[in-house]
Parts: sequence; C-alpha cells; structure tokens
Amino acid sequence: MSKDNKDKSGEEIVTVGSDRFGFDSRVSIELLRSLYLRPHYVATTADEHSPKEQEEFHSLFVKGSAIDYQSKSIFHPNDNSISYTTLSRFPPVKLLPHASRKRVLVTGGAGFVGSHLVDRLMLLGHEVTVLDNFFTGSKTTVSHWVGHPNFEMIRHDVIEPFMIECDQIYHLACPASPPHYQFNAVKTIKTSFMGTLNMLGLAKRTKARFLITSTSEVYGDPEVHPQPEDYWGHVNPIGPRACYDEGKRVAETLTYGFHRQDGVDVRVARIFNTFGPRMNPYDGRVVSNFIIQALKGQDITVYGDGNQTRSFQYIHDLVDGLIYLMNSDETRPVNIGNGDEFTILQFAELVRDLVEKVQKEDGIENPPKSKIVHEPMPTDDPQMRRPDTTRAKEVLGWQPRWTVKMGIEEMVRYYKAKMAEGSI
Repeated sequence: MSKDNKDKSGEEIVTVGSDRFGFDSRVSIELLRSLYLRPHYVATTADEHSPKEQEEFHSLFVKGSAIDYQSKSIFHPNDNSISYTTLSRFPPVKLLPHASRKRVLVTGGAGFVGSHLVDRLMLLGHEVTVLDNFFTGSKTTVSHWVGHPNFEMIRHDVIEPFMIECDQIYHLACPASPPHYQFNAVKTIKTSFMGTLNMLGLAKRTKARFLITSTSEVYGDPEVHPQPEDYWGHVNPIGPRACYDEGKRVAETLTYGFHRQDGVDVRVARIFNTFGPRMNPYDGRVVSNFIIQALKGQDITVYGDGNQTRSFQYIHDLVDGLIYLMNSDETRPVNIGNGDEFTILQFAELVRDLVEKVQKEDGIENPPKSKIVHEPMPTDDPQMRRPDTTRAKEVLGWQPRWTVKMGIEEMVRYYKAKMAEGSI
C-alpha cells in the first residue's frame, strides 16, 4: 500500500525526533510504527487468510525487518480466547556508552502518552522505569518491553512515596479524560497534588531533572485566543472539571515552589489536545469517539452546533516536544500543541471521509456511511482552545510536523486492526 508520508512542509517523514540540546532523539518511523501498528494476534484460527496474509493486512504501515519483532499470539474467535506468547525477539535498541545512557523514570508510563514516550526512550537505548497504577493505563501498551534488560515496570500509585535512583523524571501520572478524572474527583486532586509532591521530593533527593506534563486545561474557558503561556486562565474552581484543571494548576505551583526554594531543575509542558494509537476508544474524547463510531457505521455524535473549535496534535509531535523540553534549559512553562484549528463539525466530516477511504482501500465495497447527529453541550466545555506555540518554536526549535489527516489515518488503521482481532 502506498502511504502519503509527507509532513506539513511537504517533506517525507522518515524519522521522528532530532539531535539537539546534546540529546539525540532520532528514531526510524518504520521501527516506531512496528510497536503500535503491529498485529497483536498474528493468526486467527477461523480466518480464511493465511497467517502471512493476516500479518500483511493488520500491519499495512509496517515494512521490512520490523516484522521480525512482532507478537506471535493466536486468536480463537470460535470461543473468543487468546493464546499469548512473549515476543521472540525485542526490537533493536541503540547501544549507548554508559556516560550517555540516562536512567529515566516515567510515571503514568503505561498510559497513552507515556507508552509512546517509553517506546522512544527505549529505542534510543536509555534505561526506563515505568511507574503506573493501571487506573487508566494498560500493561499491554508497554508489554513488548517486559523482560528487556533496560526496562522495568512497577505497579505503584504516585500518591505514595517512591524511592529510586534516576537522572530524569517525566511525571505524567494523572487521569486526563473527563470520564476518568470525574469518576473520583478527590482521587484526581490527590494524584495531582500528592503525586507531584512525591515526585518532586524524589527529584530533590536524587538531583534528577523533573518534567511535569501540565495541560491546556489550566487556561480553563479562555478569554484570550490563542493562549500564550503568560495568560493566567479563566477557570471555574468548583465545576465538574475543576478537580483536573485546579489539580494541574496547583501541581504547577508546587513545581515552581520546589524550583525556587530547593533549586530543583524543573520543566513544565502544557499539553493541548493530542491523539494517536493507544488512546482508550471509550474514554469520551472527540477523536476516538468519532473514529470508533464511523468504523462501526454508527451516527457520529457532535455536542452543540459543532462550531466550537479544537486544535489537535499527533502523538509523535508531542513526544518530540517533551524530549526537547526535558533536555533544553527552558524552565518556564511551554505550550505543546498544534495551531491548526478545526471546528468539531469539520473534524467529524474529516474522520468520516478518512474512515471511508481506508475501508475502500481494504476492499470493503460501499461501506456504511455515518450520519452526523447533534446533542446538548456538556457543562464547562470550552468553546475555543488553541495554543500560542511561539515559545516552543523559538526556544526548542519545535513545531508540529504531522498533519491531522495523516494522524487520523494511522489511528483509523490502529482501531480497525484492534476491531478485527476482537480487542475492541
């Protein structure tokens, strides 16, 4: 299958990352894709296709030697059972000299963003420890690294103290989608405050550099558009989203408290809407909702009139930004997001058209076309959210490369393969 791999400037995307701030984060996109666009189950016993054909169908993006590092599990659809196996061989990782190898702790490393960051750091040859309580994360997102000598996974809740020796801490642990963070609002605030307090204490003791992933939610329902980092926000402190918004705001306060008082080396990334493979398909986010509904031929649900805007960035751009920020000297907050703005209605139409395109490419004649339906708007849903990424561009040399269209097509392939193998 031919795949349009051109970035926003028309350049072919062959690698992600770059060599800057003394840290080489370049990784082949084919190798990275082999970790998430891989056939989870190579063989389906009742399938008329041979295992080889199934492998090719499930992994349309994965080429060359990357196929050697695939799972060899077997799915039995007749009784809905799965025979798991470990990987026969780990993907190749860089052999770094000891002085260049970082000991990296990633909290929330089994989540959507965390697992992609872990993949990148592992392929780059660093020693990675994942800390996760699996409330929203899943072992399957990083299971392909379990047993690797550079990798360790620990089930732990960050609201409890944790001791380890490390050089860098990426603190991502916190439920980030409304259904998850509203499920137990008090726990969400505790995770933001106590979790950040514990990880900053660890950074202080070990002299590790600390990066916290904050959020565009710190701006609330903004009155300034687009939002620069020095905008203080417009947040409802007692609304249903406050446990997350105010939790992240106090986590930033705590981070700068440790920075000023104890000299902890800190970085703050304010992440805007991000999408990509491994997003939980049922966590209520716009992108996954639309794609799953379109793949199933169901109506696509748009809240309100659909004129509220969002800007979406692809996961690989975000991971680039996090790695650049961690290894730069920038201690002020930095927005990491994509300035390309879509109305929710435009986005629903784009998803519907791309799902139809992928289904036709895979030989499905006249796939069912989803209708777009409107429902009432939820409470405190921001009308406009778009990052001002001037600081990231000037200080980190970072800007998004992936077009939304390219990202959605990869994500459609990912969910389609998951549905074919019975895991969605």
